[in-house]
Amino acid sequence: MHSSSPSPTRRAVVLGSTSRYRRELLQRLQIPFEVAAPDVDETPQPGESPRDLALRLALAKAQAVAARFPQAVVIGSDQVADLNGVPLGKPGTHERAVAQLRQMRGQTVVFQTALSVVCLETGFAQSALAPVRVQFRDLDDAEIEAYLLAEQPYDCAGSAKSEGLGISLLDAIDSDDPTALIGLPLIRTCQLLRAAGVRLL
Repeated sequence: MHSSSPSPTRRAVVLGSTSRYRRELLQRLQIPFEVAAPDVDETPQPGESPRDLALRLALAKAQAVAARFPQAVVIGSDQVADLNGVPLGKPGTHERAVAQLRQMRGQTVVFQTALSVVCLETGFAQSALAPVRVQFRDLDDAEIEAYLLAEQPYDCAGSAKSEGLGISLLDAIDSDDPTALIGLPLIRTCQLLRAAGVRLL
């Protein structure tokens, strides 16, 4: 449940993420914010869909940080690449990234980007999902190897950075929230921050 009359006082905003991509995106809104590590176990639960995993982890991250900053408005976000219902996380290594891109070539992958905004003091808690459909080209092994060596996207779900050279791997991107694929859907972030009582303009 969220507060029907958010306080007009300017609350601190905390981004519950160690991702530099999310930090850089949130800076576009030109509001002061702090960053805190959420320290959440990201292991999928048995049978959990990529969509449900992303939503659960976004909320868990926001709640974990809100416990330390109960008066603040806390943003949590998570992204899971969804290949035909199978979750693909951050590869971590070159070998796993090669395997992911081989799985995804010629496929449509849905990047499930989830967002939660929580303020314990007001009882505000809302979540949103910004799915992004991405069509990968039918990549050959040499292209995969050259891309990974050039950009080393081992900290990105699905092993590709669409905001960089990774765009060359794709045939199409379909999204109603353009920054969702990078890791933080700013249109939905603005909506939830306003609902939580944060003035943006």
